[in-house]
Order: sequence, then structure tokens, then C-alpha cells
Amino acid sequence: MTVSFSFGRRTARLLSMGLAAGLAFGLTSTAALANTGNNALPDCYQFAQIKRQTPASVQTELFVVIDQTTPFNSELRQSLAQQIGPLLSPGNALSVFAFSAYTQGYYTRRLLHARMDAPMSADARDDAGKALLQKFDQCLVFQKQGIHKLTQEALVKILSQASSSIAKSDVLGSLKDISTQVQASPAQRKIVLLASDMLENSSVSSFYSSKAVRKIDVATEWKKVESNQLTADFGGAQIYVLGAGLIDSDTQKNGVYRDPQTMNALRAFWEQYFTASHAKLAGFGTPDLLGKIQ
Repeated sequence: MTVSFSFGRRTARLLSMGLAAGLAFGLTSTAALANTGNNALPDCYQFAQIKRQTPASVQTELFVVIDQTTPFNSELRQSLAQQIGPLLSPGNALSVFAFSAYTQGYYTRRLLHARMDAPMSADARDDAGKALLQKFDQCLVFQKQGIHKLTQEALVKILSQASSSIAKSDVLGSLKDISTQVQASPAQRKIVLLASDMLENSSVSSFYSSKAVRKIDVATEWKKVESNQLTADFGGAQIYVLGAGLIDSDTQKNGVYRDPQTMNALRAFWEQYFTASHAKLAGFGTPDLLGKIQ
């Protein structure tokens, strides 16, 4: 399995410093961050002992949500990483979640939360000493490169534990749980990159039929959502889906054909769901997204 980001030579040198450098800056492993909201990256203002002139803020927070029941091949795994990379910018934040079903030892969990500081304004730099500025700038470099390392670690861990043998897939229930974290984010812009087949398979409903994708009736399925109170609140987030309609037989030589009507019904259902859940479905990859997240 390959999940990687494009690192430059400078990045590679810094990451090769290993655990000692990470501890020096306060880098926290993803294993120590499961189900917490702690920042895995050091606070560069604290590290450089520079007082903030304005409160810390987040421009964009990316929420990467991975369904561990979906059989992603190497190309889709790489596509997932390539969608994430450009959004790991100064002033932004990242949260990585995994979900499947509340069974067989699987459950919804956050593996990573990391927030990058924005560069200091020119006026603020003029007020800071040269030695402190050097420490601050070094920390920003480490933040940028450290978040790539931690993201890669989280993706590898989640995807290596994925299994199509998980009996159920609580997509709706899991998204409702995760939406509380998205809604609570103070970020000016919230983006959810949802890597999932989007095929509910729970006590609420099943979008499968004879090991293939079932052509759902949107109105009927929506009544089930309402009766089970499964709508959520994503706080105005943009939603991008990668992997819609994927099933285990797609990894075999002769995959299962899905007609356009079946996929259109699946998309229509999720468009209605996200609209009712205070979000916008901005991209629906069947399975891959055709463009980059904007």
C-alpha cells in the first residue's frame, strides 16, 4: 500500500531528524491524539516566546473522514493524499477521522488534529527581536513539514486497518457524530473530504442488493432518515466525496456495473441529506473526484 505526499529535499532533511527533532518542537504522534482535540503541532508563538497581537484563528479546516469498509485501491489512496496536500497551508487546520460500524471492534474516532500558525504580520515582526523571529520561522517550517508527516501516518494507519469484511456500515450515524466536531470548528471555512462508498448498510437501511449497489428510492430513504432523526449539522461546510458506489467486487478483474440511474439516485439522496444538514455537496466522485478541491 502506498500513501505519500510530495516532499522537497528540505522537507526530507528535516523529517529525517526523527523523534528528537519532533520532541524539541513538541510534535505529538497520532497514536497519542486518538479521540482528543489536542493540537499535534507546536504553538510557534509559545515556542518562540512571542506574544500574539491577535487571538489565534483558523482560515480553513479540512476534515478528512475515511470509511474503513470501503475498498480503496492504490490509485484512489494516492488521489486522497493529493487532494489533502494543497490544503495543508499556514493558518489552516486538519482533522482526520475513521469510521465504519459499531461492531467487531470498529468505531468512530479522531486520529489527528493539527493546526498551523499563520505567518506574523510585518508590524508584528518589526516589534520582535531577531533571535525570536528566527525561532518562530524555524517553527513554522517544522509545522508545515510535520503536518505532512503526521497526516501520512494517520492515513496509512486507517487504510491498513480497512476491511470489506466488516458486516455493517453506519454511514448516516457516523456522519451525525462527526458533524458535531465540524460544526464546532471556529474555522472561517470548513471542508469535509469524505472517503466512502456512501452505501448505508445498517439497521436503518441497506443500499445493497445481491452484493451490488441498489437503486434506491430517494423519497423512501429520506423518510427513514427523518424517522430515525439522523440529519446532522455541519455548520455550513463544503462536502467532497471520494469513492461513491465502490464495492468489494471492484477490486476484482470483473467489477459490477452500476447504471447511471442508480448512481444518480445515490447522489440525489446525499445532496438532500447534506442540504438538510447545513452543508453543500460540492463534489461527488464516482469513484474519483474529477477536479481538485477549490
